[in-house]
Amino acid sequence: MVKLVPKSENIKKKLDEIEAEMKHLGMWSKTPPHKEAFEDMGAFGMKTMSFDQWLQFVFVPNVRKLLKTDGPWPDKSEVGIMAVREFDGNPELGNLVALLTEFDMLF
Repeated sequence: MVKLVPKSENIKKKLDEIEAEMKHLGMWSKTPPHKEAFEDMGAFGMKTMSFDQWLQFVFVPNVRKLLKTDGPWPDKSEVGIMAVREFDGNPELGNLVALLTEFDMLF
């Protein structure tokens, strides 16, 4: 018999891996963007912050909030697709892109 792992458990594990990889790469900042950057930031924060800032200060905290309530989870995620676009040509970020793509596959 195969034991099914709850979706939230898989999401937490992948999110922890993403955060650890960002820290390993030196992409984890102690200083958040100015509060104005969180207003009308557009998809993936593209209007007001870099993608890695959005990952750290919007994506990770929002997923952590959803983990506390076990959702509701979206039908799909495209953070990996955005990572491919944003980090294209930087082989150093290949593992981070892979982790974000694996996150997408959970939905």
